[in-house]
Amino acid sequence: MSRRRAVGAADLLRLGLFGLRTRPTRVVLSALGIAIGIAAMIAVVGISSSSKAKLDQVLDALGTNVLTATKAQGFGESPPLPETAVDSARRQDDVLAAAGVGKVDKGYVYRNPFVSPLETKGIGTMAAWGDVPAVLGGGTASGRWLDTRPDAVDQVVLGAEAAASLGIDRVQPDTRVWMGGQWVQVVGILDSLQLAPDLDTQVFVPRGLAERLGFTGEPSAVYTRVDPARVHQARDVLARAIRPDQPGLVGVTNPSDALAAKNATDDSFTGLLVGIGGVALLVGGIGVANTMVVTVLERRAEVGVRRALGARRRNIRDQFLVESLLLSLLGGIAGVVIGVGVTAAFAIANGAPVAVPLWAVAGGLGSTVVIGGVSGIYPAARAARIPPTSALAAV
Repeated sequence: MSRRRAVGAADLLRLGLFGLRTRPTRVVLSALGIAIGIAAMIAVVGISSSSKAKLDQVLDALGTNVLTATKAQGFGESPPLPETAVDSARRQDDVLAAAGVGKVDKGYVYRNPFVSPLETKGIGTMAAWGDVPAVLGGGTASGRWLDTRPDAVDQVVLGAEAAASLGIDRVQPDTRVWMGGQWVQVVGILDSLQLAPDLDTQVFVPRGLAERLGFTGEPSAVYTRVDPARVHQARDVLARAIRPDQPGLVGVTNPSDALAAKNATDDSFTGLLVGIGGVALLVGGIGVANTMVVTVLERRAEVGVRRALGARRRNIRDQFLVESLLLSLLGGIAGVVIGVGVTAAFAIANGAPVAVPLWAVAGGLGSTVVIGGVSGIYPAARAARIPPTSALAAV
């Protein structure tokens, strides 16, 4: 009496591939639903990760060890920082470099003396202590930073937006602006300062010129670059160094925290978009289930012949389940390729590194296997329950 030969994994794989090859159009359309869902999930996670990687690069270049000291913000009016604030900060052991700026209330800047005094274009003037762009991780787009010694000759450096408003794109030997009833030489134009974007609309002058324009001498902000390993300790000490008697009147912030917070808010939308990708994935799974149900109905005769030749219900069920898994896996692989491609195109277009987390790829492929299994359970069970006699009667 002969024994039935068990159907191995290789046999099931061949049968599954054969079943898919016989219906290529339907297979492609069904796999497309899975591919769209996986591509959406991969692209959303990848684009978010690439954006975060670009932000991390910016923070690494600028440094996360910049602390800014200003007068404390509260319900009442706090007194300004003392004139010695920059020097006091510079003397601290954890402070590697310090610079400061002070607002000159009446330091209006014009392109020429014929411009109406009311047309200030929102440009402000700042007295400067030390190398402000160097401390903030910035640089000059043209020219150089000014000489900040109190006895320095009259000169001015323009912030990025201030220069654009004045129509000056580069420094020439004869580049000047009208300030305080006199021409003042422009010696530099700054790049945009990402850690202090409010300074982009300002022009910077030595304190000697600032005092002749009515500057009272108190800095409005002190920027310090501290030991990266002691940022928190330096933050605690800085306020006390500037105002030993009333440290509570000094506010100390880390501007890179604001950039990181912005990235965190962007991440909140990532969950929503991943949810949308999940819905698309669910729709794709329903498409796979529908395809497999129709396939079972079309192949009743094949099922009947196999059952008559000795195939067990388990063999029939496994065959259709493997087809469903292969169909979903095909869509999953296509979705991963599309998602990675979209992420790469976005990253290259925006000058960001291509960052697709491995967990997203593994999760995408894993979800396709789950969807394929769930979507194929009912069609496979239905195929296994077809009686051989009724299936052969349809031949």
